[in-house]
Parts: sequence; structure tokens; C-alpha cells
Amino acid sequence: MSRRGRFGRLGPVGHRLLLAFVLVTAFSVIVVTAAALIGVGRGLSSSQDVTRQDAATAAAAAAARAYAAAGTWSGADLSQASAVAEAAGARLFVISATGESVGPGGAAGTGGMPGGQGGPSGQAGQGRGAAGPVGGTGVYSAPVTAAGTDVGTVRLVFPVSTLTRARDVAWTWVGLAAAAALVLALVAGWVVTRLLTGPIALTTRAARSFAAGDRTARTEVTGPGELAELAQAFNAMADAVGRSERDRRNLTADVAHELRTPLAALQAGLEELRDGLVEPDAGRLAGLHDQALRLGRIVADLAELSAAEAEASVSVERVPVDLVRLAADEVAARDPQLRAAGLDVELTVDSPVDVLADADRLHQALGNVLANAARYCTSGDRVGVRVGTADGHAVLEVADTGPGIPADELPHVFDRLWRGRAAARVAGSGIGLAVAREVVVAHGGTIEVASDEGAGTTVTIRLPLAPSGQRLG
Repeated sequence: MSRRGRFGRLGPVGHRLLLAFVLVTAFSVIVVTAAALIGVGRGLSSSQDVTRQDAATAAAAAAARAYAAAGTWSGADLSQASAVAEAAGARLFVISATGESVGPGGAAGTGGMPGGQGGPSGQAGQGRGAAGPVGGTGVYSAPVTAAGTDVGTVRLVFPVSTLTRARDVAWTWVGLAAAAALVLALVAGWVVTRLLTGPIALTTRAARSFAAGDRTARTEVTGPGELAELAQAFNAMADAVGRSERDRRNLTADVAHELRTPLAALQAGLEELRDGLVEPDAGRLAGLHDQALRLGRIVADLAELSAAEAEASVSVERVPVDLVRLAADEVAARDPQLRAAGLDVELTVDSPVDVLADADRLHQALGNVLANAARYCTSGDRVGVRVGTADGHAVLEVADTGPGIPADELPHVFDRLWRGRAAARVAGSGIGLAVAREVVVAHGGTIEVASDEGAGTTVTIRLPLAPSGQRLG
């Protein structure tokens, strides 16, 4: 698929981002171009001033030697000074100390300095005794000194177009470079904008498809950076939602299956009693009562699941609790269920272990773990419950000798609605351990499951000990 096909056209964010690139680029190019033009112009002017002033100084030195050789301006040979001026591309004017033009420009009948700068009179003192451009024009002057005395002034007149042509050439190249930089920046801005907005557009399209019901919609954005992380987060979210929906469908099917059997038994039994086909003896009523209890257990599981999903986190009211007494009470409460499953139960405790906890919530967590053992273990297995301390924590351990959990299923034992491959032969809703984990985590503790397939399962709960000042007794 082409990049255009994948990323599509630029959206509102892409247009704004591209406009920002254009404005920043154009402003930067304008500023740099203006600075370059100003710098080039000033550099050329400065270089030209130095060169022309050096030529004026050299012409003045040649004129001084001619004056010293002749002793007067009337017999001075100014050919060397003229050669210097011609080499610099200028016209030479020599003015005596009295303000008279002594040549060669004046002698050639030029009529004096251009722009009224040079007549025989009125300009005698202008530029004399100092060197530099005259009046900011193309005229550069230098004093002529012989035997330590100023005897006149040399002026070189340069054509104004010389600097203008050089500046035009420089400005042309600067303009071309600015245009090339602007075009390159615009192309780069377009590419970067597409690269930034393209992955966002793909993720948005996948999100819309997912929201419309396509649970297979995923984004294919790859590469480093936050955009790839966004795509990965979306895909992970989509996978989690898909698993949740699959688990819900499985739960619905399981609950329907679990409800169908006791309802059918209840219906058949009640119809027999209603029609007088059987006597309402104790055995018959006990069977119907068992089916009603089974229905009640399924409804209780559904209510527990609804409560667990409705709460963002399990609320607990912490009070000092003796974990040993709590474990003994819960084992006693679950003893009929465990005995009915043919399990031998053994409780091992140390000295009293005090924790700050919600007793009802801990009863719920431990009860779910014991019920899970009764559901999955087989007759003749043993269940051991031990309460003690280790590494500054209260430890509650429930170990059984049941069939264990396959290694590939261990990472999922705390997932809601997950039941594993044993679900086909074991009744349940798959939320007992998930609720137990939430309860333990709400108390600031941890819960772990270790198992070897065929060698039993151990559930270990660790809770913070109560501070010494808040312990019972």
C-alpha cells in the first residue's frame, strides 16, 4: 500500500501543522536573507572603501614624489599617479595647496570635480590634510606631503556603477539560495507533517472501526517514538476488550448451562409433586432444596461479579484483626463443603498474628481460596492452612495436594471469568481468585499461586503486620 493510501490526505491538524512549518520557514528565510543582503552590502562597501582609499593614498605618494622631484606643481610629472588611478579604475584630480587644479583631470579640461566637488576655488580645504571618501560619494582623497608640508590633495573619482553591479550579483545568489532553502524547507515540512499525522490517522481509523463493532481492527503503525507507543497501547486495549467480551460470552454460556440443570430438576420435581405422582417426603424435598441451593450459589456468583466490576477498587475498613482466629473461623465455616468434597483439612498456626484489616473482606478472600480448592481437588486430597509470619509480614498459606494447574494457565489464574481447561468438568464462574486478589491488594498485600501439574497448588497471601501499638491484647 502506498504512503498516500495508508496516510490519506492531511486533516485539520495536518493543515495547521504544515501552515506552522510554512510560516516559521518563511520568517526564518526572510530574516536570514535580509541579514545576508545587509551583510554582503556592508562587506562590499567596506572592502571597496579600503581598496579605493589605498589607491588614493598610493596616488598621493606618487604625486608627492613628482612634486619633490620638480620642486613645483608646474613641472611635476604626474604620470605615475595617473597610472595608479587608471589601475584602480578612477579619474585622477590633483589640487594644489592654493586650491588650483594642477592636473591631470583639471588639465584635461574636465571642468573640475564632478558634482561641484572640484573647481579651482571653493574646494581648496575640502579633504586636505585628511584621507577618505568625500561627502559619501565615489570620490576618495589623500593629502600630498613633501618635506613634511602639505602641498596639495589627490582625489580619485570612481564610477558609481562598480559597487552596484557587484551588489546585484551578490543579491542574485543570495536570493537564489533563499528560494532554494524555502522550497527545501517546505518539502521537508510536508514530509514531516505526513509522517506525524499519518500514524494518528491510521490509529483514528482503527479506533472508529473498533467502536463500530469490528473487534479485529488494529493499527499497523510501527517504529520508535510516542506514536508507535500510542499504536501499541491501542492494540493492547483492543486485545483486552476482545478478551473481556469473549470471557463474558463464555460466562453467559456457562451460567446458562449451570442454570439449566437445576431449573430442569426443580421443574420436573415440582411438576411431579403438583400432579401427585410422588409423595412429598423428606428425601424428595431435600433434593429439590439442593437444586435451589445450587441456583442460589450461581446467583451469588453473579452478584459478586457485578459488585467486583462496579467498584474501581475494593473498599476496606481497617481494624486490628487476629489472622489466626479469622483463619480458624473460616476453615470451620467451610468445613462442611470441604468434607463433602472428601478433603482432609489441617490448620497449622503460630502465635497470634495481628493485622490491620477488614475482617469481612479477608473472610471473603480466604473463603474464595478454600472454595476453589474444594471445587478442583478430588476426594482423598489434603488441604493445609497455615498462618505465620515471615520477613515482617503476616503469611496465610493454603496448600492442597490436588491435580495442580498447568504451567501455561498459571499466569491467568487471577483473571476475571477465566476458568481454564478444567471448566468443562468443574462448576463455577471464574471470579473467586480475581476477587481474592482485589481484596488482598486493597489491604496492601500480595497473593501468589505456585503449582506443579499433578502435584498440588499453593496459594500464599502476605499482609502487612499491625503496628505494635495497635495489636490485639
